[in-house]
Amino acid sequence: MEIKKVGVIGAGAMGSGIAQLFAQNGFEVTVRDIKQEFVDRGIGFIDGTLARSVSKGKMSEDDKAAIMGRIKGTVEMADLKDVDYVVEAAIEDLNLKKDIFKELDELTGLDVILATNTSSLPITEIASATKRPDKVIGMHFFNPAPVMKLVEIIKGHLTSDETAKTVETLAEKMGKVTVMVEKDEAGFIVNRMMMLQLMEAIKIYDEGIASKEDIDKAMKFGLNHPMGPFELMDFTGIDICYLVNEVLKKELPRELKHTTPYSLKATVRANRLGRKTGAGWYDYKK
Repeated sequence: MEIKKVGVIGAGAMGSGIAQLFAQNGFEVTVRDIKQEFVDRGIGFIDGTLARSVSKGKMSEDDKAAIMGRIKGTVEMADLKDVDYVVEAAIEDLNLKKDIFKELDELTGLDVILATNTSSLPITEIASATKRPDKVIGMHFFNPAPVMKLVEIIKGHLTSDETAKTVETLAEKMGKVTVMVEKDEAGFIVNRMMMLQLMEAIKIYDEGIASKEDIDKAMKFGLNHPMGPFELMDFTGIDICYLVNEVLKKELPRELKHTTPYSLKATVRANRLGRKTGAGWYDYKK
């Protein structure tokens, strides 16, 4: 099946970035979220991102207009009934994702692949909500999706090799580097490794060994990371970090479990979720 029309569920940071990526590569995109204000905010974010590219001479006004013309926003799930491919980018809530996939399964054509951008949740369980588990797969983009090169492709227990190859080819056509995760274990490759580092950084801070600023500086100039762990959590969302760690605590073997540091819980409870709320480990309201 040739993929021309793509549905994206969720117009947040990841959903809007994924929509932009597909539109930049010539696909017609329908972005759906539960409220019109979320849809408008997501499409506005795309417009602003492209406008910056125009101002820097990386893109013409005509190219920007063509990309924006390929993006449609909606609050109606029914508007996705004719798409050829779907990427779900809702929040990390397993029951919510299963509900979405159940609805998509009933709405879309039987040959449509349903992909989830989950950071850590089991693809196999999400697929169990459908009658096409062979066509359900993880397609994990990294933020910002139009820029970051990697896409993790995660096979559920019943995902077919044909589905995996289709998604791999699709990602590579959009200029992405792909890795195939053959076993549906929590955290996949990147987050399973990264969460150990992030949790250890918070523990070092909680124990008074070093400040957030110096921990970030150590990782940037000692390991050549583009961002320190606290800067990274603020950029991606501290609540996402917390939710992913909770999944890993539940799913991984005991010797691999990641305890949740005090200040991570406290920061989430204070609704200091990073750049998106104006404050996280650092303050951005200036």
